Amino acid sequence: MIMNKPRLSFWQIWNLSFGFLGVQIGFALQNANISRVLSDLGADLYSLSYMWLLAPIMGIIIQPLVGAKSDRTWNRFGRRAPFILGGSLTAGVAMLLMPQAPLFVTVVAPMIFGLVMLAIMDAAFNAAFQPFRALVADMVPEEQRNQGYAIQSLLINIGAVVGSILPFVLTNVLMMSNESNLGEVAETVAWSFYIGAAIMVGSVAWTVFKTREYDPQSYSAMNNIEVSPEPSEKLPLAQRLRDFFSLVSSMPKTMKQLALVQFFSWLPMFLMWVYIFAAVTQTAWGIDPIWFDPDHIKSVGEVPAEITKARGEAGDWIGILYAAMYVSATFYSAIMGKLANTFGRKPIYALGLFIGGVGFISLGLFNDPTAVELNLLITQVVVPQGAVDMLVPMFGVGIAWATLLAMPYTMLSSALPAERTGIYMGIFNFTVAGPQIVCGFLAGPILLYWFNNHAISMMWMAGGSLILGALSVFLVRAKVEQLQ
Repeated sequence: MIMNKPRLSFWQIWNLSFGFLGVQIGFALQNANISRVLSDLGADLYSLSYMWLLAPIMGIIIQPLVGAKSDRTWNRFGRRAPFILGGSLTAGVAMLLMPQAPLFVTVVAPMIFGLVMLAIMDAAFNAAFQPFRALVADMVPEEQRNQGYAIQSLLINIGAVVGSILPFVLTNVLMMSNESNLGEVAETVAWSFYIGAAIMVGSVAWTVFKTREYDPQSYSAMNNIEVSPEPSEKLPLAQRLRDFFSLVSSMPKTMKQLALVQFFSWLPMFLMWVYIFAAVTQTAWGIDPIWFDPDHIKSVGEVPAEITKARGEAGDWIGILYAAMYVSATFYSAIMGKLANTFGRKPIYALGLFIGGVGFISLGLFNDPTAVELNLLITQVVVPQGAVDMLVPMFGVGIAWATLLAMPYTMLSSALPAERTGIYMGIFNFTVAGPQIVCGFLAGPILLYWFNNHAISMMWMAGGSLILGALSVFLVRAKVEQLQ
């Protein structure tokens, strides 16, 4: 007997996505602060992109594995919930340990310890992300998919705002120190990771205990498929690899067409995560790129106090810029589903990416060093005028961020077979991680040899890539384009 998935209330959809709030707090802390942490521990700009390769590599390895495993997992805790909870707990432990890298110098170099924690943390985030995506497809009926992914995007961005501003709040409200010497982690960054880990675990527990997933029989009936639990005997590795590559080769056309858009969309995000700290510090604060070279710092013996102060201020301001991006994304997420219903998914998808591209390109225009006093309600700060002006283009980047978190999945979910949603969502993560890996290998040499370590040039590259992504949207032929 075929059953229809029941419509869900707003709060049911909210609860099944709520854990993403906490996971994104952790992810935002990583994105906004890891380049700062690695630089403080001794990394130079050339090496940063190679170090950041750990993140997409973990995504490529973990998400398909978790996707395939969760497709076949049915137990008393649910289908996706065990992976969501396990991933968040592991990420929480890594977040607690990451700032402690300088304490492990007798066992391992702080830089190596930090990189190991980054790998574990990102692997755990990926283990939680993928089942969350599949959970919406499992639980939400087709006619509510736009709303489901829009709410998920809304919660992602609320969490990202909280995670982004935590170091700034701790510096300017609780008066913790935002400065660090080479080989140390700033106090504000360390405590931000501790607080973020606690919130993440709590919000994920809310989703796990408030959401009751469908049992295998109900899920099979709702999707008119045969669902089998994990087989008692595992297939040989060679056979599993053949099956996996067979799935990749037979993926829906919509997924293949979206891959080009994803390439141009995620390459700029990687450039932003890796280089925006250096770009803003060099552009708005006027710090010479030489102060991002650990060899130069060691040769002079001591970093001038004004440089250390500027790097601390810029590091905190990065959180405010990210918060502006995420606030913009949050508001745009609230209306994006309705816009897609009215004008179509593809035009709204392309428009969002184009606006973000213009935002990235315009970041380099704001380099006015004039100090201004800014009232942020919770505190008053003095920052360069150029840094304040950068808030405007980051609103545009936020629109692109909200778009790429939701629109590809609304277009893709309609084209996937229900019995393979999890593994295909995991495979689709190749289109997120792949561009970042390509960028990770090329960005360092491009920055050093083409741009002489002037990191703002990488933001211009990011903008151009997003505009190409917007144009490539119109090459996609979605299976169910008319669905609202």
